[in-house]
Amino acid sequence: MLERLAPASPDALLALIKLHAADNRADKIDLGVGVYRTGQGDTPVFGAIKAAEERLVETQASKSYLGPEGDMGFVEALMPYVFGADDPSMGGRIQGMQAPGGTGAVRLAVALAKAAGVSKVHLGVPSWPNHAQILADLPLEMAPFDHDCDDGTANIEAVLGAIRGAGEGEAVVLHGCCHNPTGIDYTPEQWREIAEALSDSPILPIIDLAYQGLGYGMEEDAFGLRTVLAAVPEALVAYSCDKNFGLYRDRVGALYVMAREAGDLPAIMSNAAALARANWSMPPDHGAAAVRLVLDDPALTAQWLDELDTMRARMRQVRERLAAAGQVGTLDLTPLGSQNGLFSMLRLDKEQVARLRSDHAIYMAASGRINVAGLTQGNIDKFIAALGDVAKE
Repeated sequence: MLERLAPASPDALLALIKLHAADNRADKIDLGVGVYRTGQGDTPVFGAIKAAEERLVETQASKSYLGPEGDMGFVEALMPYVFGADDPSMGGRIQGMQAPGGTGAVRLAVALAKAAGVSKVHLGVPSWPNHAQILADLPLEMAPFDHDCDDGTANIEAVLGAIRGAGEGEAVVLHGCCHNPTGIDYTPEQWREIAEALSDSPILPIIDLAYQGLGYGMEEDAFGLRTVLAAVPEALVAYSCDKNFGLYRDRVGALYVMAREAGDLPAIMSNAAALARANWSMPPDHGAAAVRLVLDDPALTAQWLDELDTMRARMRQVRERLAAAGQVGTLDLTPLGSQNGLFSMLRLDKEQVARLRSDHAIYMAASGRINVAGLTQGNIDKFIAALGDVAKE
């Protein structure tokens, strides 16, 4: 029976990783893999996480199961940073559970929406590829709209049109900040417009907050999410700690549910737990426990926030340098300075991307997405010059 399976299409990013590894050129540049890198090209373990892990080794008394909801101490410790310190549960209307990474949180959010009657999901494109793959796998109808405009700004009319035209049984996925893959976020005023449109629509918001702290700061990057939640009766939030705590391989995420009434949460969360049980049974504990220890200790929290500030400042410096280059051949790099997070999209065709790889040892996704953290003071001038070569007038 198994021999009937046809080969699946290879993952393009994994293939790119192999090509980069096999390239012997000393000046090769990897802009494909979506992880943070220092100016020396490393993806370090946060010092605050290291300290928490040492404490965990010394104090953890058991490796027994925690249940499908995971480490609730982690879930609750994170809530003030996501929803605000004044009333993180929104009067008891918000409850959460742990998930294996942001991917698990998105999967669980969409599955829960489907169980509640959602059959169509609106999604701005381009988007993180797993969004579409999860929708197809469940399956749910995907209704795409254009996320960005040709000038490097968000297409606010497209998202407002999708929301205003939606009916019962529909949801919309919104990136909370640091949009993947474009780096183009909604402005505060645009978030207010989105929140107002959502307040007048039966559509269910699903907000994917995977990069909080990597844009302008923890509070600033939560603005869109909090503005929406203040305007709507219910919402789902998928959260990832993989990037802002550097816990990629430990898969640390959470799903949060905001219900119309606090009394609705027990039934909702029982359905979420049943879906989690069928998907992964119990989430991995180690990374979430480390985050909990960091957030429970003021000194470790301060250390973590300092480390996050350093990451954000480095990416902002790279963006400013790219923006300062201005027009490079047919490419205008200026908009990259006002974009956020790890990623941006360059308007290059596949042939130009291939030439960057063959002629200049620069590796990036065929879509034109780059990870700006792959650029350093030592290679950014080479990158800009290479863009000028492949994108000649």
